Amino acid sequence: MTLAVLITGPSGPEPLTLPDGRPLLDRLGEQLRQAGATEVVEVGELTGLARLADSASGPLLLCAADLVAHTAVLRHLATSPVPGTVALVLTGTAGAGPVGVHEERGQLTAAGPAGAPDDLATGTFGGALRVAATDLPALAAAARTLADPGRVRPGGGAEPPAARPADAVAGNPLDRLVTALAGSGPTIFAHRVRLLVAHRTADPAGVAAAEAAVAAVPSDPAELRLAVKERDDFFATYFVSSWSPYLTKLCARIGLGPTGVTVVSVLFAFAAAALFGLGGRPALVTGAVLLYLGFVLDCVDGQVARYTRRFSPWGGWLDTMADRAKEYVVYAGLAVGVERAGLGNGWALAIAALTLQTVRHMTDTWYGALHDEAAGRSAGTGAAGGAGGARGAGLGARLSRASTRVQADTGSLSYWLKRTVVFPIGERWALIALTVALFNPLVSLVAVLTWGVLAAAYTLALRTLRSRSMGVPVLSTVDAGLHRDDGWVSRRLGALGRRVRWIPGPLPLAVLGAFAGAGLLLVAVRGSGPASFRWWTLVAALIALAAGLAAGRSQSGALDWLVPAGLRATEYLFVIAVGAGTGVPGPVVFALLLVLALHHYNLTARLEKRERTPLLRSFGLGWDGRMVLLTAAVVSGVRVVPTVTFVALAGYLFTISVLSAVTGWVAAARALRTPTGAREADDRLVNERQRAG
Repeated sequence: MTLAVLITGPSGPEPLTLPDGRPLLDRLGEQLRQAGATEVVEVGELTGLARLADSASGPLLLCAADLVAHTAVLRHLATSPVPGTVALVLTGTAGAGPVGVHEERGQLTAAGPAGAPDDLATGTFGGALRVAATDLPALAAAARTLADPGRVRPGGGAEPPAARPADAVAGNPLDRLVTALAGSGPTIFAHRVRLLVAHRTADPAGVAAAEAAVAAVPSDPAELRLAVKERDDFFATYFVSSWSPYLTKLCARIGLGPTGVTVVSVLFAFAAAALFGLGGRPALVTGAVLLYLGFVLDCVDGQVARYTRRFSPWGGWLDTMADRAKEYVVYAGLAVGVERAGLGNGWALAIAALTLQTVRHMTDTWYGALHDEAAGRSAGTGAAGGAGGARGAGLGARLSRASTRVQADTGSLSYWLKRTVVFPIGERWALIALTVALFNPLVSLVAVLTWGVLAAAYTLALRTLRSRSMGVPVLSTVDAGLHRDDGWVSRRLGALGRRVRWIPGPLPLAVLGAFAGAGLLLVAVRGSGPASFRWWTLVAALIALAAGLAAGRSQSGALDWLVPAGLRATEYLFVIAVGAGTGVPGPVVFALLLVLALHHYNLTARLEKRERTPLLRSFGLGWDGRMVLLTAAVVSGVRVVPTVTFVALAGYLFTISVLSAVTGWVAAARALRTPTGAREADDRLVNERQRAG
């Protein structure tokens, strides 16, 4: 249930009217109902809003009485998939409101009177705010504080109005409220108006002008274009999004939802992988075309979700998992094609590509969390000095300058080169399709590996320099044990590590483990006798398991966002080394790594979608437990045991992952069917978002 509140003001100015004579308030009420509100009420005082916030059991949709906008603007705000409180933000001066806001990575970090001499705002508040259920107490407290002119400051005595930035804002009470919340309240995310129209108005002439601007922009075509990502990579922008909206419209018309589009995309990618394995020029060219179409559908599923406003954590999770499964199955198809054509060891190349890409994705996830945390902290670096004052601290200022440079550079040659050099998924699929159609699967795998290594080196170097300058902890704000994927052995070692002061930090130990895995792989490649390899495996495992000594320690160093990726590299290199040293077939090694990768993507996808810890988590054994199991298989000395262990472990983890996903999402869907369950889910999502930055 969503309650919409039209805020008119304490005494209320003369009600604005539309050109046809109807009160603007009446039209806003109709629009809010069309946007999904189950009830619309009018409030003239902040104390009345505080009482509503106290009694509400779900999110509140607040709207100023001077807003003229497309109905779709309010619907998009009300249905925003971002968990938490979301504010409508206008860009530019046309239709600007009295409050300037500054945005960093989608978060409002400051708000204050627009047009002040020190105003560095990136936009203005648009007069509409969706308040999450968990933020209702903060909303009620802020409303009561602003309604009390004799508020007592912490040091004693009444606080003068000049000390409160919200009191410097002239306009609807909602403007004052947003200014107060942005300074010290909950995290507020920005929802920008693109293509559609929204204006704040002050008189009948302004209403008439705004109405004309709204009428000049047809809503449905604009919504269709809004379904396309505002900023995407080069290949997706020019070779997919230039025509995919037509396909999006068709899918919406025939009732094919985002999940259905994702399923069709998976089928296309799997068919392409099968054709790559089959070989022959017709099959390779056809597979390349199917791969391209699969990527188009991969973009369309998100566009359908945005166009139809059908969002769900399940859909986002499924899209993430499907993307990774499709890509890695394509690697497997290329490996089969290389083997069938007698071009070399295709499985070794596919295994290397999977490992490299997974470790890179782990760094992407945690660096993104680092940047979000840094942006969120810049909100509290200033006092209440408006949009410019809150960015006086060094971190906020650096982020602002970087954001400004990116905005100015958008669309330039250097911008596209930077977007392309990091080798995003569109470019990876385009490279695979082109190389396999023009040459062969071997060239395709080598090209993916070469570009991937260069991209990894480039991004790692830049992010390391930037993160050291931020000095913002990330893993200290989340369940580090979950995202490290620690098992029983690491937890016991972590308890020991907490009692020993001279133990190195988490990152050095994770890097040491990765070197141990790489060293064992070198031993396996160079060749050694079975007895010698058993001893080398035992030594490498003991060195790698030392990373568990940091399991219970704070992971808040400037570079500790690399720890999960380091542990993934440790485990994957160890798996590859054991497989190579004991003669486990390449497809079996690849299968185990694929299951491990999907297991770890499940953890990061749930972090990104703000979902709860996976059920049956403890049954995954942890990276340390799986390493102990593989070491025991090698030390046993029985030739067939490692292969059997690989197959059994892959099957076991796959079963646990499927059961965990099914039971978890069924339980979540059942909980959302009840008002209490829906509110608990909202609470959990927002709380996890706040803990993660």
